[in-house]
Amino acid sequence: MKLLITGSRGLIGSALRNSLLSQKIETIGLDLEEKTQTERGDIRDEAFLKKQMEDCTGIIHLAAISRVVHAQKNPRKCWSINVEGTRSLLKCALLSHKKPWVIFASSREVYGQQKLLPVCEDAGFHPVNVYGYAKVAGEMECLYARSLGIQTAVVRFSNVYGGENDHDDRVIPAFVRASLLNEPLRVEGSENIFDFTHVSDVVCGLINLIGIMNTDGREALPPIHFSTGKGTTLRELSDLIRHCSNSCSSVNQYSARNFDVHSFIGNPKRAKEILGWQPEVSLEEGILQLTNRLRKVA
Repeated sequence: MKLLITGSRGLIGSALRNSLLSQKIETIGLDLEEKTQTERGDIRDEAFLKKQMEDCTGIIHLAAISRVVHAQKNPRKCWSINVEGTRSLLKCALLSHKKPWVIFASSREVYGQQKLLPVCEDAGFHPVNVYGYAKVAGEMECLYARSLGIQTAVVRFSNVYGGENDHDDRVIPAFVRASLLNEPLRVEGSENIFDFTHVSDVVCGLINLIGIMNTDGREALPPIHFSTGKGTTLRELSDLIRHCSNSCSSVNQYSARNFDVHSFIGNPKRAKEILGWQPEVSLEEGILQLTNRLRKVA
């Protein structure tokens, strides 16, 4: 087995690659931030894509503009990378002599604001921002590629956290860093409630899915959540992080952003039924781990 990981330097990509390497599974990276010239590249570069996926049996496609706020600020770039880049990857997979299967990283943002929580995978698409619309389009590209003969699977992530290779302005690392410095925490929408999933749990789920794709993956799999089924408000999150870091930071509350979903909890039942997966790391445990890591490098 030889696997290509796009977005290999990101939070999930780097953790997944380390886990696969520890199992002696060969991986190839593709990321604009990769350190080696052979793996540094753009997902929209089809010539580079074809070279990277030579002899690969599978692709875990994580590369994307992955911040909702960044997508809102530059929608054209988001669409180019998240949709057109995905289309290029699937096209190259179809033309490859190995025809590698593809796991596509989607998001809870495809649902928009749902009335019924927790949300099941069969809930309708109602995105409210550029990022959500792009992820819906990416999923549609995967369905089309499946109709042409490429094995595809879709996983939908929910507020993944827990590693150093994350955007500093994501809510958990931003809160943790501010707490360690005893600086104010900026809370935008204190009663907004989300389902936070630790990166190590996500990696375990992906590895289980990789196993299925390599064996009986010819069966068309439905979309799968990696979520805990538990919700935490941003106010509760800020209190927990200040407690875990023994911080005296104040909390500055602001209105929620108008392009954000204000509540999401995902139903993890399907992941357990299909993959035998369930989350293991509690939010408090995950925050304590991240706090200790960031304290050491501060």
